[in-house]
Amino acid sequence: MDRVVRLLAIILGATALNLPQPVGAQSASPQATATPGTSLDNPSINFPNQPPTATPSSPNPATASPGLRDPLALGRDKIIRLKIFLDQRSFGPGEIDDRWSRLSANALRLYQAANGGSATGPIDSQLDQELTSLSPIYITYQVKPGDLEWVGKSPQRPVAQANRKSMPYPSLADFVAERFHTSVAFLAKLNQGKNLSGLHPGDTVQVPNVPPMEISSLKAADDMPPRPELKSRRIEVDTRNRFLTIMEGEKTLGAFPITPGSKALPAPIGTWQIVKITILPWFRWDKAMLLHGRRSGDFYNIPPGPRNEVGLVWIGLNKKGIGIHGTNSPGSIGRSASHGCIRLANWDALSVLNAVTEGVMVEIK
Repeated sequence: MDRVVRLLAIILGATALNLPQPVGAQSASPQATATPGTSLDNPSINFPNQPPTATPSSPNPATASPGLRDPLALGRDKIIRLKIFLDQRSFGPGEIDDRWSRLSANALRLYQAANGGSATGPIDSQLDQELTSLSPIYITYQVKPGDLEWVGKSPQRPVAQANRKSMPYPSLADFVAERFHTSVAFLAKLNQGKNLSGLHPGDTVQVPNVPPMEISSLKAADDMPPRPELKSRRIEVDTRNRFLTIMEGEKTLGAFPITPGSKALPAPIGTWQIVKITILPWFRWDKAMLLHGRRSGDFYNIPPGPRNEVGLVWIGLNKKGIGIHGTNSPGSIGRSASHGCIRLANWDALSVLNAVTEGVMVEIK
């Protein structure tokens, strides 16, 4: 019983969605040091080989109205601010970087609708002011000795993966990037002149100021105990716009980008129910199941870890072989296909984990 209580205490941490978080409480982790005032306007941070941001030639009336601005016309600094702003409020814009995307636009519209605004996409003067005052944009993370426990060899072939004890990050740079919801490529832009491939404990890295993914707090659990206080919530999966929303009544608590199946194995349309939640799951790699949705006797059991194909979390539905889960490739979310499941970046999968429980209804449409 004590182990269960400790496990729940870890999972119901500051990033959980069952209680609203004040904006001021969503900045740095205890291990991170804030660096106020840093922004891409700082001439010490350059972005070479980046094409100029395109501005639509024919803006719609809403974007042309006074006080409303198209995100594409904001410039890189405001795009990053907007992505961090949305991420801090549990409306996932995809990886934090300086590029606007369809996922980012959907996150903005969902945030606007959830907060009583018009889900049109343009930024009004109030939101523009909030973005301008958002600070700090970046914080400094110091690599800890314990981070090395999550770094090691991660083979690509299932036959080799099955012989490993875990599926860790290939480098400390990958660990830091995923912890702060970004990519190694964007970390390199923020840390020009630093050898990210040679990071060691004690080194510092500038990172986006988002709630860190606390992977070190995770404890393996094959089947999480139910949390009855969360059972009235529901999940809605929009396969067309590639977003998962968490609802309580008519209130949207959070929304996250997904990859929702493929043409060959689409996500199953209908209403389902969560029947099992696993932390640090093993993955049964079965080619017949992945290609045709049917189990065979020819399979490999892939050990847990962030580079396991289903990531850090498996939220199983009452549809055989179908679940909501993480990924070993966060940059692929919203782009490549999955095998009938609902796939999220690991940091978003943990947010969903913290917000739901066994018995929650899942509507896929």
